[in-house]
Amino acid sequence: MQKKWMIAGAAVLAVAGAMPWAVGYVTEQQWQAATQEVNRSQPFVQMETGQYRRGFLGAELKGSLRIINPETGEPHKIDYQGHVTHGVTGSLLDFEPAEGWAPEGADWFPEALPKLTLETRIWGTAIVELVAPVMSIADTETGESLNSSGGLARLEISNAGSSAEALLVWPAVSLSGPDMDIRISDIHMEQSMEHLRGDIWTGNGEMAIASAAASMTDGTAVTFRGFSLTSASEATRGGARLDSRATVELEEVARQGQSYGPHRLVLALGNLDVESWNNLTEGMSELQAMALQKEATGAVQPEQQLAAMEKMNTSLRDLAAAGFSVGFPELVLSTPEGEVRGNGVISHPELTADQKAGMLMVMQRLTGEMNLSLPVALAENYPELRMQLAPLVKQGLLVQDGNRLKMKATMKDLMVDVNGTEIPLPPLL
Repeated sequence: MQKKWMIAGAAVLAVAGAMPWAVGYVTEQQWQAATQEVNRSQPFVQMETGQYRRGFLGAELKGSLRIINPETGEPHKIDYQGHVTHGVTGSLLDFEPAEGWAPEGADWFPEALPKLTLETRIWGTAIVELVAPVMSIADTETGESLNSSGGLARLEISNAGSSAEALLVWPAVSLSGPDMDIRISDIHMEQSMEHLRGDIWTGNGEMAIASAAASMTDGTAVTFRGFSLTSASEATRGGARLDSRATVELEEVARQGQSYGPHRLVLALGNLDVESWNNLTEGMSELQAMALQKEATGAVQPEQQLAAMEKMNTSLRDLAAAGFSVGFPELVLSTPEGEVRGNGVISHPELTADQKAGMLMVMQRLTGEMNLSLPVALAENYPELRMQLAPLVKQGLLVQDGNRLKMKATMKDLMVDVNGTEIPLPPLL
């Protein structure tokens, strides 16, 4: 019996000893698959692995990150290197820029260097974490400086990439220059996501900033306090439809000895057809990639552009035929003169198969409603705003009701009625 236990123990030790090699092999495959997925999913960040040397207990890798400016198509390349440690159930990858975290001779991080790690598990879980220390960067030529208290950014991906949890905590950041100083305090962000289809995710998130202040050299200053952004999206009808809602709130704005608030804006999307929405976003991404390719090489196949445009047009028609609504259910802006209030929504009914077959254009069945109300004193006290609102008042698009200016607009049958004034709409979609 003792001999059997010894054999079993030896077998267990052999398997445990071989696990780092197996984990290293799986880690390399996961790394290659992850970089391919990043490159496939969007055109703005491209990853290249120049070298991956895997050993028994660890590995060394070198690569580059190519970040493309979406406006100009100009690329910026960052070379990096990583050290990989293999364990029994996963690996730990430690990254740093190939040239170091700071230029030679610069003391950007007086207390410690940043630490960027990727922790993986063989069952498909990965945790990316950036621990940033105190940072101080100064440019003597421009007079600009960036200071940070340090912070933490963390992204946990699980269920083979179908679930994600993100966290960002940053106590303080300040940016100073010859003309303006900006200080931001207590940044906190949390986000949970579940993959639905293609590039569409559902979930909940919240971002909060305690305060942000900007001071000019001429003595003027403005401070924003209590900013928050919350969002929630969920799939309905067994994953076939999508509802999404985002709320932006700001407790207070302080400027020139005055403070006013709160402010609130709610945005909502309802009953979106998931397949059509995904096809539409894919078509937009394809056009963006073609625009970047044209900037880089100067050549794009016209057939590809036409195919992407046709894909977007078809998706837009399908999206409308399935029925949807989009708008801002609530808008409240506080000013010293009073509140600006409003709401608006545009919707399209769900069509039958016969109605969809006879659908000539998207705009034909669009309906909508918008209401806006603002204090008359707001227009009277700000000449620039008064000049912008005066034509609307003259045309009857804004009417005075007591001490407020109001707009009530409805849309139907390619016609917009604003306070009784009808305006025909061009058939754009």
